[in-house]
Amino acid sequence: MPPKTPPPSTWASAATGEKLDLLPAPMLNGLLSEYLKMKQIFTVLLLVCLHGTVTAQNTTNFAHIGRVDRFDSTLDELIPKGAKIEVLCGGFDWSEGPVWVAEENNKFGGYVLFSDIPHNAVMKWQEGVGASTFMKPAGYTGVADYGREPGSNGLALDAQGRLVMCEHGDRRISVVTKGGGKLTLADRWNGKRLNSPNDLAIRSNGDIFFTDPIYGLPKRAEDPMREIDFCGVYRVQKNGIVTVQYKGISRPNGIGFSPDEKILYVANSDGNDPVWRAFPVQTDGNLGKPRAFFDSSKDNRVPRSGGDGLKVDAKGNVFATGAGGVLVLSPKGKLLGRLVTGESIANVAWGNDGSVLYLTSDMYLCRIQTKTKGTGF
Repeated sequence: MPPKTPPPSTWASAATGEKLDLLPAPMLNGLLSEYLKMKQIFTVLLLVCLHGTVTAQNTTNFAHIGRVDRFDSTLDELIPKGAKIEVLCGGFDWSEGPVWVAEENNKFGGYVLFSDIPHNAVMKWQEGVGASTFMKPAGYTGVADYGREPGSNGLALDAQGRLVMCEHGDRRISVVTKGGGKLTLADRWNGKRLNSPNDLAIRSNGDIFFTDPIYGLPKRAEDPMREIDFCGVYRVQKNGIVTVQYKGISRPNGIGFSPDEKILYVANSDGNDPVWRAFPVQTDGNLGKPRAFFDSSKDNRVPRSGGDGLKVDAKGNVFATGAGGVLVLSPKGKLLGRLVTGESIANVAWGNDGSVLYLTSDMYLCRIQTKTKGTGF
């Protein structure tokens, strides 16, 4: 492309044809350049404003993503044919740990909270409004850099409706008090600091079961701050007693109870042992010996992959993230189908009237309408 000819310092009048003296060419070039810059800035600002307005008001025409894989006709009783995965918002680094918070006088029934772990924030998504920061800092309150994943991870509500959090950086289970700050519910076992609590499930009697892998430690398994040499499954009783329930899973992760609370499901995020385990809950509240519930290495319809977060519906079906999406497993561990977004899905949560499944999928928060309801709805 030939170089552009600089504008002349005089132009012919369209009306008379006479020469009109204008500014010198260098000055005119400068003014034109500044004008174009200002025009670009104005255009960008206008687009940002328009985008913000559309995003805030667009609550009915969400973009669709991914697909539903149907491996068994039973899935049709859980996920309607033609159901679409909607993208509600995006732009996060790694979304995790969603929980539905019911709210009186909210025309949508409530809102979703979820963690953005690298940003050390809990985000809020409200239909009709969009996403906003609910809490920051969320999982790490120190002043030194704390690696890639300092924030909160799994979130849940206790019987009082308080937010209970797994915190990576502060290495604890905490609860947000009504109208106040946080209380630490557990940060040690046998006097040693926890690794980085990952996910949790709260039993109806108030006991909290949680998993404690090493993903939140800055140097993970080799971190010099690590004090416990295994990744455990723990129980926190209402009196504050913390007991280790199981040490035999290399990277325990997602966790959830069956509807009758007689079984606790725990995922392993280690691809070398991609097994979801089912633990019997004994009469004293402790866990018994586990059995294999599902093994992704033994089913060629899904990739061999460990699991992340999980939730259980009122019928006992397990919605377990991992192996390329959300695996839908029957109470007997039969693979019925899979929800796929094309991005990693870290966790899920039931919301609205209990029939809407929310998915934290990497940079997105998504949802899909189901024909079932989550435990507790």
